[in-house]
Amino acid sequence: METAQSDRRARRNVVVLALAQAILGSQMPMIFTIGGLAGQSLASNLCFATLPISLIVLGSMLTATPISWAMQRFGRRAGFFIGAAGGALGGIVGAYGLYLSSFPIFLLGSFLTGIYMSAQGFYRFAAADTASDAYRPKAISYVMAGGLASAVIGPQLVKLTSDSFVIPFLGTYLAVIGVNLLGSLLFLFLDIPRPPVPDQDAPKGRSRWELITTPRIAVAVICGMVSYALMNLVMTSTPLAVVGCGFEKDNAADIVTAHVLAMFIPSFFTGHLIARFGVEKILAAGLVILAAGGAVALQGVQLENFFIALILLGIGWNFGFIGATSMLAGAHEPHERGRMQGLNDLLVFGGVTFASLASGGLMNCSGGSAQQGWSAVNMAMVPFLALAGGALIWLYLRPQNEAERA
Repeated sequence: METAQSDRRARRNVVVLALAQAILGSQMPMIFTIGGLAGQSLASNLCFATLPISLIVLGSMLTATPISWAMQRFGRRAGFFIGAAGGALGGIVGAYGLYLSSFPIFLLGSFLTGIYMSAQGFYRFAAADTASDAYRPKAISYVMAGGLASAVIGPQLVKLTSDSFVIPFLGTYLAVIGVNLLGSLLFLFLDIPRPPVPDQDAPKGRSRWELITTPRIAVAVICGMVSYALMNLVMTSTPLAVVGCGFEKDNAADIVTAHVLAMFIPSFFTGHLIARFGVEKILAAGLVILAAGGAVALQGVQLENFFIALILLGIGWNFGFIGATSMLAGAHEPHERGRMQGLNDLLVFGGVTFASLASGGLMNCSGGSAQQGWSAVNMAMVPFLALAGGALIWLYLRPQNEAERA
């Protein structure tokens, strides 16, 4: 009866968080579609074209721990309101930077957008807060599925707004402000109890070092970091590669739409697959699919290559990231939540920051053509896939006690 009551609350929260993923989350494909192109128009050195994307991820990395602390102290709702405010402020400053043709101000707006990206990363953990052990993978998966709508809303808003003003992309950043203001109202309906203030004699939990050196947690963090970083590495360069190979901005938007759809459509059944086959197998499948996406991208620069490669990239990210999240959520105690989840997202988005910084350099400064740069981006996936695959194999082969298998 207690489990059923808990899951009724969890299902309500899943609906709210899935809608937030759909509405507020639409700003991410919007900005990832045009951020590199806008940066290319403002930067004096084309090697820095994707720096706006990198600043978003850097902002997310640096604010992950403070937002996690705020959620542990004041509740999930407060943290999510902070994220939406950061997204709106990022849109305002980004629009002002475009208006002034100022690359530094535009970069500041990108950094502030990272506050929203950091908060969005906690939607999946919030889904697990009130869920039973049996419902937890499905709750995480369903919330991630909310991104399916953002995959359609975001790129379509780009098409409607990118040329709506004389200044390219200004309308898109104004639309981002509205998305944050509208979407933040959803959090009024969130029903996740504020964590109790711990008593002096309450268990303190493991230190960050003890947590990160726990084998199951370490592998979950590595696989989450690699899945997200490689997805970001390739997706950040995609609009530049598509336009650089002679196609239109609308083609780039359509490819990003297909990619983000592929990121979130599997979420309807990823949780069921984890429950049936085990999280390790789904993580392994995600890494293999990511490798397949890179292989397709290396075969040519026709539109169908871009579409198929980015679809595989999205599916691989879904299996890898949801699998890593499910593994991590079951590997720490509730009183360790704020410490571990903040540390996880600090490390994950640290890897994503590095990937997005590398993406522009590889794309624009590796060889003399867009095709050569695109090949360099996809070849860079290999060592990181090997790292994550090796970590997963090591976890599978090492002796485990019953607690570690849970």
